[in-house]
Amino acid sequence: MTFQVDMGLDGGGKPVAIDLEELLATRLLVQGNSGSGKSHLLRRLLEGSAGQVQQVVIDPEGDFVTLSGPYGHVAIEAVDYSAGEISRFAARCREHRTSVVLSLEGLEMEGQMRCAAAFLMGLFDAPREHWFPALVVVDEAQIFAPAAGAEISEEVRRASLGAMTNLMSRGRKRGLAGIIATQRLAKLSKNVAAEASNFLMGRTFLDIDMARAADLLGMERRQAETIRDLQRGTFLGLGPAIARRPAMVRIGAVETSARSSSPTLVPLPSAPAGDMRQFLLAGLEEPLPAAPPLPPRPAPAMVMEELAGAPEPAAPPDESWLDAIDAETVMAQALRAIVEDPEAATRGAAVLFQDFGVRCRMAGVRKPPIDLAGFTRRLAAARAGIFEGLEGEWAPALEAAHGLPDEMLGAFLLIARAAREGEASPSDAAIAHIYGTSSIGRARRVLTYMEERNSIVLRVDLSGRRSITIPSLGWTTAAVEA
Repeated sequence: MTFQVDMGLDGGGKPVAIDLEELLATRLLVQGNSGSGKSHLLRRLLEGSAGQVQQVVIDPEGDFVTLSGPYGHVAIEAVDYSAGEISRFAARCREHRTSVVLSLEGLEMEGQMRCAAAFLMGLFDAPREHWFPALVVVDEAQIFAPAAGAEISEEVRRASLGAMTNLMSRGRKRGLAGIIATQRLAKLSKNVAAEASNFLMGRTFLDIDMARAADLLGMERRQAETIRDLQRGTFLGLGPAIARRPAMVRIGAVETSARSSSPTLVPLPSAPAGDMRQFLLAGLEEPLPAAPPLPPRPAPAMVMEELAGAPEPAAPPDESWLDAIDAETVMAQALRAIVEDPEAATRGAAVLFQDFGVRCRMAGVRKPPIDLAGFTRRLAAARAGIFEGLEGEWAPALEAAHGLPDEMLGAFLLIARAAREGEASPSDAAIAHIYGTSSIGRARRVLTYMEERNSIVLRVDLSGRRSITIPSLGWTTAAVEA
């Protein structure tokens, strides 16, 4: 079974359609400068396929929430929810096959990236029985998959970029068909853009964007100039779901409209300039209220007499007890309290660092003795059950994990603690939990990644019992049924 979504007409007046079943298998990239008609194109595609497949829209500007009326999409304002709630919402969307619009309007860029990452990972980590086909539309994709670093924390950038990469490279097996739209191809991560097999390229003026668009369309560099001459709402399409050769398509009309509209000329007011001046300055030229008179200055002799009779100043409070506080013990207690908090699992390291600072001050340590980077390492160790001795007895384990990404440090230390103490190998579920996911498959991929970099060695005996060795340390966990 297949379904053709009518997108408009080509240069000869013939209809141009997108094969929906082919699109689900091959993904789509839409590019064009602001005002080229990208949002109009996405709206045409969404309206045309609304009754055929589940649709999920990540909407930075809140323009697509108008689909909720005639097409029944559930519109969610992300600013009202936490990252954990957004992730659970995504899992329920997959379970119930509900078309949704996640509006990120009202969030700063870092908040939008954090929210989109949580939502996409919630879609991606859904159980296998919920892997129904769905179109996942991401507008302004360069925000969530930047080609270079922006003025945001590295943790948020990597999380957002990783979620977008998963959507475009591995989402197909989970039924997720990524449709991404961007103003600037040069600002979009090449690893994300390269996963698309269908392209709709609109008007663009910068040479670097025209060159990349021409390469994706299989056009020669001298033909790239035609992209600059495209009219608004006209795109060059190529791909197995659109056409085997670059085809021009003029996008047809849509039934719904965005909450925001393109600027148009509006006649200026015809009020006389004199009347307008009086209106604008009304109440601004009133004199300011007079300042109250200053009290008379007292005589110097009177001042000296008052000072002579003043009581002795109170002695400063005794704060010598603060010197006896063990900062290391306070940090361990604060980390233990954070790890035991069930809400902490859904919060980023930057947010938990603020909580950590408050707990340290409440215990008498006025300034946290470690920075954010040090706290991130200590937090990973705490989640693995290591609260003290990170710079001492556990220093070799940190050195052994030197080549691993920061987000894998907690999982590695969990294995290291079990191996050092002769305990059973951690289960896949335990590794997934400390890694911040519920996916057993992802936990196994983490173990595979560590083994490929010679950080660990996995052994499974003939009875199916697994043990893990850290070769650089000579530590091995006890064997347990995998």
